[in-house]
Amino acid sequence: MAEAPLCGLQDEFTCSVCLDTLTDPVTILCGHSFCLKCLTDCWDQTQECSCPQCKHTFTTRPELNSNILLNEVIKKLKKMTLSSPPPKNYAGPGDVECDFCTGKKFTAVKSCLTCMASYCQTHLQPHYEGSAWKGHKLVGPDGNLKEKLCVEHQKSLEIFCKTDDSCICMMCVVTGHNGYKMVELETEREDKEKQLGATLRDIKKGLEEREKTLKEMRRAMNEMKVSGIGRQHFTSKRGEI
Repeated sequence: MAEAPLCGLQDEFTCSVCLDTLTDPVTILCGHSFCLKCLTDCWDQTQECSCPQCKHTFTTRPELNSNILLNEVIKKLKKMTLSSPPPKNYAGPGDVECDFCTGKKFTAVKSCLTCMASYCQTHLQPHYEGSAWKGHKLVGPDGNLKEKLCVEHQKSLEIFCKTDDSCICMMCVVTGHNGYKMVELETEREDKEKQLGATLRDIKKGLEEREKTLKEMRRAMNEMKVSGIGRQHFTSKRGEI
């Protein structure tokens, strides 16, 4: 019976750097635990040593010692979940992967058209909490973000040039479309949708009118057939007399 609650705590044994189960776990003074290699790599790349999760900064680089108790618990957890299917939040075939996960990729929950990247729930949090990401445009997971980049400048396509009838980036506006007639891409999309809607309504109306005309023709033909049969029957009766 101990297996069920322990499996429910699997996220508690996940390294927030690689987003995988802790390997050779170390616990630092702020209480957070990481893989020894993940934390060592993080600190080797910067002069300031801070917790990757809570950002607590240490004046001197702490000595990293393995958390023996935590390591034993994780080993037991791995044995109990060895035959279990992988978590549903791992990206599978057809899923959009998070661009910032290392190791096993988690499924993206949102794509950012400003950053031109996709994020899992964990890596998406700064977009909701940080002022630097305020105003970024989030959409559903999109696996074709590269198609929304300008081929020449590798910037997001935000403008529609009516003169050239093409989607361009802000760099294109500055370098080659000065004086051209342009609108925001979203505005052009809305206009196109309105035009398409009007066209579809016209087509539907035309089909309804044709259907009405066809029904009237069928009714007239049926009436002519009935009338012809009546006249033939009347002529036949007169001949018998």
